[in-house]
Amino acid sequence: MTLQTRRHIEGPDARTAMSLTAADTAPQPPADQGADPGADPDGEAVAAALDRIKQTLGPRGWVDDPAELEPWLVDSRGVYHGRCLGMAKPASTAETSAVLAAAYAAGLPIVPQGGNTGRVGGATPDGTGRTLLINLARMNSVRAIDAANDAMTVEAGCILKSLQEAASDADRLFPLSLGAEGSCQIGGNLASNAGGVNVLRYGNARELVLGLEVVLPDGRVWDGLTGLRKNNTGYDLKHLFMGSEGTLGIITAAVLKLFPKPKARATALVALSDLDACLTLLADAKAASAGTLSSFELMPGFALDWAERLVEGARRPFEATYDWTVLLEFAGEPSVEEALHGLLERAFEDGRVVDAVIAQSEEQRGQLWFLREAIVDAQNREGAQIKHDVSVPVSAVPRFIREAAEAVEAVQPGTRPYPFGHVGDGNIHYNLSQPPEMDGEAFKARADALHRAVHDVTDRLHGSISAEHGIGRAKRGELARYKDPIELDIMRRLKAALDPKGLMNPGVLLPDATGDG
Repeated sequence: MTLQTRRHIEGPDARTAMSLTAADTAPQPPADQGADPGADPDGEAVAAALDRIKQTLGPRGWVDDPAELEPWLVDSRGVYHGRCLGMAKPASTAETSAVLAAAYAAGLPIVPQGGNTGRVGGATPDGTGRTLLINLARMNSVRAIDAANDAMTVEAGCILKSLQEAASDADRLFPLSLGAEGSCQIGGNLASNAGGVNVLRYGNARELVLGLEVVLPDGRVWDGLTGLRKNNTGYDLKHLFMGSEGTLGIITAAVLKLFPKPKARATALVALSDLDACLTLLADAKAASAGTLSSFELMPGFALDWAERLVEGARRPFEATYDWTVLLEFAGEPSVEEALHGLLERAFEDGRVVDAVIAQSEEQRGQLWFLREAIVDAQNREGAQIKHDVSVPVSAVPRFIREAAEAVEAVQPGTRPYPFGHVGDGNIHYNLSQPPEMDGEAFKARADALHRAVHDVTDRLHGSISAEHGIGRAKRGELARYKDPIELDIMRRLKAALDPKGLMNPGVLLPDATGDG
């Protein structure tokens, strides 16, 4: 069987240019909606604390100009718009500690913020105007690279892309990779346990960390910056803070795992015979790659058409429109190219793959990945959307897609499902586009019912309502509905133990004890 390989793919490698196009899930609350962090703190105490913070940080470390603050008061999707007393920008762990100690003494609520690229409103202050933003952008140093230990120690304000480049300069790989990597900060990535396109091989953000440095709500500093891979001395505290969305403390530095730098990559976009073929192709790809399969991204064929029509520079390499396609990549020794060719030859012979294009250069590889990112931007331009970030067992992905489509159609006929994502780890961004004849605002008004339909299917299949984007402000009510009550109780007890005044990121992640969000 001859592979249908096209060499004329054009367009820039713009993977990081679309920094805010990752899909998301979220009920759509009105702007300025936020949770009450508790009783009003004493005004004089807060004023004195702010004075101390300003003196500690100096003019470079304090922002209260409304024009400068505005971009940081709105989440990346424009759903949440809050207010704050000002933004602290500490340049060191000691300064961060001093800020939190002053705020804690005064009962001043804190909202930690990284690159503000989150998708669930978890880094946006509420509408009370009583909170203090803390942004760690000035803490952006790579403190050390230990190539022999395959580790690097970095500060929380480092941009993810810069860390990838620093690792590459040391002939190593830091594999965390996502659409916002050109602007997101590693502290935020860890606090939200970010995912991305390499989870299949390397795991989520929490699996890429050896140690953390964390400033606790009262200003104390936990120095857990260990490079050890074995340390069986009790509770592994770092996992409390990764995925906590800034509700337990502020990550100021981390020791990250590094990996051998791949010598070659083999990338292909393939058209499947049907949806179920994605599972057999995935299993075969894992076997053929000898552990080098790093990405396996499922996309509906019509999404490629939308991308080519609506996004400049996006080119779909197939002449026909197929129902389902997969973008897969092997990364390792030069032999991965031969392994990919062999996989696709067998897949053609078995009828699982009906068309394929293999990137013949880094430019072509970049264009294929640009197409993957462009499908998100294309949906944004097609009209109103309602988005979901869910995960189910990998074996249940086809069933989930079919049952969710039936559930959505029953709630709002004509809704166009737009499912895509990291099928290799069971994470599907199950987005919905408005019916062509329906008003966009009327469609968004159906969000709660459509969220419930999709999440009920997810829950029935033993999945998660948030695979990689977190809970933030957007899904607190949904978490109360689907999370095990005992798990929620344990989470609340941990929160009360570490943050007894409830000052860290109030209104984020944990639903109220009443279950109302």
